[in-house]
Amino acid sequence: MNTNPSHAAPVSARRRYGTLVILCFATLLLAIDMTVLHLAVPSLVEDIEPSATQLLWIADIYGFALGGLLITMGNLGDRIGRKRLLLSGAVAFGFASALTAFASDPNLLIAARALLGIAGATIMPSAAAILRNVFTDRRQRSTAIGIWSAMSASGFALGPVVGGVMLENYWWGSVFLINLPVMAVVFVAGVIVIPESRNPRAGRIDLLSVVLSFVGIIGLIYGIKEAAHNGIGTTDALTSLAVGAVAMSWFVLRQTRLPEPLMDLKLFRSRAFTGAVATNVVTVFGMIALSLMMAQYLQLVLGWSPLIAGIAGIPGGLSAGLTGPFAARLATAWGRGKTVGLGMALLAVSLVLYLRLDLDPNYWTILPAMVVGGAGMGLGFAITNDIVLSSVPKERSGAAVSIVETATEMGGALGIAVLGSVMNAAYADSLEIPAGVPAEAAAPIREQIGTAFAVAEQLPGELAEAVRHASKVAFIDGAHLGTGVAAVIVGVFAVIALVTLRGKFVTAEEEGDEGGSGSAGGAAGAAGVEAGEVAVSAAASAK
Repeated sequence: MNTNPSHAAPVSARRRYGTLVILCFATLLLAIDMTVLHLAVPSLVEDIEPSATQLLWIADIYGFALGGLLITMGNLGDRIGRKRLLLSGAVAFGFASALTAFASDPNLLIAARALLGIAGATIMPSAAAILRNVFTDRRQRSTAIGIWSAMSASGFALGPVVGGVMLENYWWGSVFLINLPVMAVVFVAGVIVIPESRNPRAGRIDLLSVVLSFVGIIGLIYGIKEAAHNGIGTTDALTSLAVGAVAMSWFVLRQTRLPEPLMDLKLFRSRAFTGAVATNVVTVFGMIALSLMMAQYLQLVLGWSPLIAGIAGIPGGLSAGLTGPFAARLATAWGRGKTVGLGMALLAVSLVLYLRLDLDPNYWTILPAMVVGGAGMGLGFAITNDIVLSSVPKERSGAAVSIVETATEMGGALGIAVLGSVMNAAYADSLEIPAGVPAEAAAPIREQIGTAFAVAEQLPGELAEAVRHASKVAFIDGAHLGTGVAAVIVGVFAVIALVTLRGKFVTAEEEGDEGGSGSAGGAAGAAGVEAGEVAVSAAASAK
């Protein structure tokens, strides 16, 4: 009797698609959770009064914790069982959500968001790896991945609406309480339906590699954030970058000497894999440019309520959700390189369209940009999800997925750090503080539009309105600069994706049929990248 969960009997169709539904719910929740914070930021700032630095950490820490642990958690799932890790993560995510909802001060909120990131790191690679193991037929897997990827995009559309409804009636922390019942359903249904799988040949996890990867990733991202905000010559920036660089260099060198490395560097021998990872990072980087400004633009510049702002954002998410399931057909007709390149080109075009934003609340200016950008994201991410899950043997799926998910999260965190700092630097430079503003109020007004509005509440009527107007004008200038920079970067990498992802794609199954040897053969022949959760760290509130 075969008791190996990695080579168990084929899963029935009912159980396969039941598993897909559960994974879609988990993915949907992660996307909703990250987008609801966007709308909650103005209320959060008013309630617990975080400093500009604390607000940036509230946005950043989720991505830091998530990105720092994805590689470890992907390998852990391969060893102890992806179902076990997924269900454990669901419980932890619910617990951390409750802590986040009732956080009474900025530091507690930062800690709770860190716990959410840790829990998210257990869910993301586990879900993708389970999908790879359940859907062994390539065509069925492509369809399932398209649906699964679309749910993430739909979560971006649904999150602001759910958050808007909650914020219209309750305090900002209530937006995180929606996680509890959903994760309860995921846990109970997952126990019954999801089959267990793991890598039967996996060795032990190298603990030193775990520490090095975490320190390296966090050090580099934090260093970039500090350099972008305070300058490359600051002590914090230089120290963090140095520590991160040393740790990552040591980590990479150690992986080449381990029989069971935490990160399989053979994947990067493929031009397509390396190019796809790079373009994936840049795509998320560009997406963050939109998230950084839209929530504050709709609520603070245009003065829309959280609910109306959430409803206004629906078309973008729905565009991505509807495009994803059709991406596989387009890739079959055009090729994967052209399809991903087209997706990035559309995202670049949408960033250019956002340059038309001004103080006039004209929704017809926003709508085309949202729809075009959503379509681009839907095309790109559905294909890259399919590529990475098909390019490696199912025994190593968790570890392989975690590599590109880590790169994706780093792209999101870099977008928060770099583009957020660019926007705020432009905001501060262009802001003209009205005459009559007290000297002690000038500094917080220059920090960001949110704090400027908070200061305005303490000023006399006409002066308060003058401060709000000046901060709106400066915010538009910063948004234009940030999205313009992002548009150029994404456009360049659209061409790179077209080149690096061209040619025939060979799946792990085909590699094995042609004489590939299990995990090593599939890894060496990999030609793709996992886009993972596009629900990157809740960046709209970055400082």
